[in-house]
Amino acid sequence: MPERIGFISTRFAGTDGVSLESAKWAEVLWEDRHVSFWYGGRLDRAPDVSMCIPEAWFQHPDSAWINDHLWGANRRTPRLTRRIRDLTAYLKETLHEFVDRFDISVLVIENVLTIPMHVPLGLAVAEFLAETELPAIAHHHDFYWERSRFQISAVQDYLEAAFPPRLPRLQHVVINQQARELLAWRKGLPSVLIPNVLDFDNPPPPPDDFGADIPAELGLQPGDRMILQPTRIVPRKGIEHAITLLRRLKDPHLKLVISHPAGDEGREYQEQLMELATDEGVDVRLFGDRVADLRQVSPDGRKTYVLKDLYPHADLVCFPSLYEGFGNALLEAIYFRKPVFINRYDVYIRDIEPKGFRLPAIDGFVNRSVVREVRQLLDDPAHVEELVEHNYQIARKYYSYRVLRYGLQGLINNIHHRTE
Repeated sequence: MPERIGFISTRFAGTDGVSLESAKWAEVLWEDRHVSFWYGGRLDRAPDVSMCIPEAWFQHPDSAWINDHLWGANRRTPRLTRRIRDLTAYLKETLHEFVDRFDISVLVIENVLTIPMHVPLGLAVAEFLAETELPAIAHHHDFYWERSRFQISAVQDYLEAAFPPRLPRLQHVVINQQARELLAWRKGLPSVLIPNVLDFDNPPPPPDDFGADIPAELGLQPGDRMILQPTRIVPRKGIEHAITLLRRLKDPHLKLVISHPAGDEGREYQEQLMELATDEGVDVRLFGDRVADLRQVSPDGRKTYVLKDLYPHADLVCFPSLYEGFGNALLEAIYFRKPVFINRYDVYIRDIEPKGFRLPAIDGFVNRSVVREVRQLLDDPAHVEELVEHNYQIARKYYSYRVLRYGLQGLINNIHHRTE
């Protein structure tokens, strides 16, 4: 029986992990005739299947004020409690309106009950589910106990109650094995592991002409080679390892291109990286002001590209992250058949590496062995072709839409079984 699925998050817009993965879930659910609807504070979904509540966005002024007073303190004031409860009550009313408007039969809660970027929304969802007993799936991307900024708070009682809650008709989905174990240990909750995926059964189409001028826009000269870092400039991405790699390769034609800006975590790390690159003699090109969620051309002819426009020009992709909940950029590089230099972060070691991928990898230090391995990739196209095809087929087996479809069918079947 087809379901009417209501997706809930603070935001479904852009290229963040939650927005991307939820769109894939909706696409796969549609193949089984399930129809999706969207609730959030910022949306780029069609208006006729969505409901935008500005107060549900974690950067809305009301939410921002609350967040400014929650973290780094052990005590909350009566005023703060009132503000949280008032916003919770309002958001719960809008959830009722959303479910009624679209006749929702199942909710998919995207990270709202996982990381407390918006505590009132998490409380509202938990209370709504407890009061209505509507079947729901909580899709957890990264828990609050994985982030240092949430370790000291004035809302420990709320975190225990709603992040995530223990409710009989709420199923839990995690994206890596460590999260599955910690959720069981901390909350006593079982969960299903469904990794992030890409449509590996349908390879990307050949590049069109729109991004053909990217090397020129980057100022690359004939003979230059693009080493792509397809991430934001934040400390957990370990971009200093990419700079060290290029220094040790000692090839002035290698240019490190960083696709995204620093974002909302400040510019200090970016300034440190640029200082390091200067000291190490590594040419770093920042391209974050030219990459966005949609292709655009300004009136003066200046193009804004999307990330997929950059991959065809890359000779190597760097992904030396210190920590990842999963690693979408890794899957994307494999999808576009590019060799990847990687730091062996915990989730990669436990969940991804055992599948049999062949990647130049480090353990927090760029040594001679990995430098030789990367140099071979840059100098031997036949070796690269064999390696990227091997990695593509491994990813097709373990991280394709077929894997997601199997997991979602199991979750939906559980709902039908519980309601019989």
